[in-house]
Amino acid sequence: MSDIHFTLYTRSYCHLCEDMLQALQQLHGMQPYLIKQVDVDADPALIKLYDELVPVLIGRKGDQLPVQLCNYFLDVGKVQAFLQGE
Repeated sequence: MSDIHFTLYTRSYCHLCEDMLQALQQLHGMQPYLIKQVDVDADPALIKLYDELVPVLIGRKGDQLPVQLCNYFLDVGKVQAFLQGE
């Protein structure tokens, strides 16, 4: 199982969220990772954190602290650097 996890904070009516998920899935060939989608509208605390920023992509490797990688659009360079450990 992969030790790389992405959390994608989304909402159901967000076309940018679908676009970011699709773009992230296209990078999947680089190395294995898990993607978890979380609906911000299901939690008032998440709305407070991410409401105007959705979609938001958070990456985490193993026991390391999570890192916010991008929002609105997938930053391919930043995600690739994260995957390569830079």
